[in-house]
Amino acid sequence: MAARAAKRRAEKKGGLAGTTLFLVLLFLLAAFVRTFVAAPFMIPSGSMLPGLEIGDYLFAAKWPYGYSRYAFPFGLTRFQGRLWGGEPRRGDVVVFRYPGSNEDYVKRLIGLPGDRVQMRRGQLILNGHAVPKVRMTDFLMERTPNSPCRFVGDYAPPLVAERGHVYCRYPRYRETLPGGRSYEVLDQIEGIGDETPVYTVPAGHYFMMGDNRDDSADSRFPLAEQGVGMLPRDNLIGRPLILFFSTDGSASWLKPWTWFAAARWGRVGRTS
Repeated sequence: MAARAAKRRAEKKGGLAGTTLFLVLLFLLAAFVRTFVAAPFMIPSGSMLPGLEIGDYLFAAKWPYGYSRYAFPFGLTRFQGRLWGGEPRRGDVVVFRYPGSNEDYVKRLIGLPGDRVQMRRGQLILNGHAVPKVRMTDFLMERTPNSPCRFVGDYAPPLVAERGHVYCRYPRYRETLPGGRSYEVLDQIEGIGDETPVYTVPAGHYFMMGDNRDDSADSRFPLAEQGVGMLPRDNLIGRPLILFFSTDGSASWLKPWTWFAAARWGRVGRTS
């Protein structure tokens, strides 16, 4: 009897040790993937409309730009510079650490080191040449709990109502950078970001802009004005890979049965 009890205790102890080892290895694997492969991010603002909407959840690939101290979770490392990886390309959508805080931002890289960037009456001027900007049909974004119709300045067009849904209407354009990369932008008014001096991007830095041009704090504005300023290379984190979830904000995290109705399933699987 005593032998059988001892055997059960040994088996129980061995089972607990095995479970603990499995959980530790699982944690280490998750930490490795999050640090070196891909990490999840949530879009909290409309600065990258129309491509990225509030409530989008995406995985950002960590390997394209290499690894700085910001690639590691919980501020575990303090080294300077970047390890491995390549340089970003003009036009990339980039996840980066906002200078001077622990927030992560998502913007489009417009200016590389040495580039001269200017906005002139809402037209992007790159190295002295106007970037082609073509008017498209208006962008209609459904008004939801996490995406109110946010307009800037005196721009207040009528809302669009269709089949019981209300949509926010924004003027939309297509820009095409040198080399042929193109993307959609929103341009609502002639705002303070539409007229700028010529910025020369210094070595080791980048010029970032939001696609929602009149509603984005970016490199057109200095840090003192809650802008991004010139983004240091070390602050790059990754490049959006794929949208794995999107919600309109109507769900309650404590009520799982509301998650499905709030999901924007048509956005899942998109790439930037």
